Amino acid sequence: MRQLWWCGLAVVLLAGCQNVPLTGRSQLQMISEKQERSMGLASFQEILGREKLSHDAAQIERLQRIGARIAAATGRDDYQWEFKLIDDDDALNAFCLPGGKVAVYTGLLPVAQDDAGLAAVIGHEVAHAIARHGGERLSQEILVAGATAATVVATRDSKKRDLYAGLLGAGAAVGFLLPYSRLHESEADRMGLIYMAKAGYDPRAAVGLWRRMAAAGKGKSKPPEFLSTHPADETRIKGIERWLPEALSHYRPVR
Repeated sequence: MRQLWWCGLAVVLLAGCQNVPLTGRSQLQMISEKQERSMGLASFQEILGREKLSHDAAQIERLQRIGARIAAATGRDDYQWEFKLIDDDDALNAFCLPGGKVAVYTGLLPVAQDDAGLAAVIGHEVAHAIARHGGERLSQEILVAGATAATVVATRDSKKRDLYAGLLGAGAAVGFLLPYSRLHESEADRMGLIYMAKAGYDPRAAVGLWRRMAAAGKGKSKPPEFLSTHPADETRIKGIERWLPEALSHYRPVR
């Protein structure tokens, strides 16, 4: 019986393996992209229903213009891309849910500074969705929790949507977080550099962005890197600098 169980698990794992675009990394995906997008849309609608959207026409146009260029660079024209600006000057936050549902908080705009800085933010978040990091993390939860997690995935109970939002990477907006792993964060950094470069934004701007993010986070409590799901600031910046030659090979300035 134990051998049969392990054989069955091996079949499931082999069937659920996919490769991440651009990096080629093999990942486990035990839910369909259709399911993932459906949960992402439900979470996005619920988040926008309780957040205050910005009415700053100039900044909204800027976000949507940059977002559209990066979306086009991904080649995923089957995604229903949306770019929303949330009015919260205290939140240094942004997220992209499955299917291309992107939100940026106004508190992040001064740190982004210019179009290239904002493109670095959007490129990173979009990369999480293209790489299906939310689905991968949820698949890992299913594998660990077995039937209980499978029941959570199958349920249509609206009370579970906060859980979905956490599992699918909605960020600090919802309060129920299972953060992306350091591997996912680093992969999104690398992919995001390529997407912003393909969109015509200088990927070298990402170094300045993350240095400003590090400065904005000074004085705030952070766990040691080995206890954190996010790379330490210097580790992240060194990784970006290492991947810049790859990204720059795709760079054609915006005209």
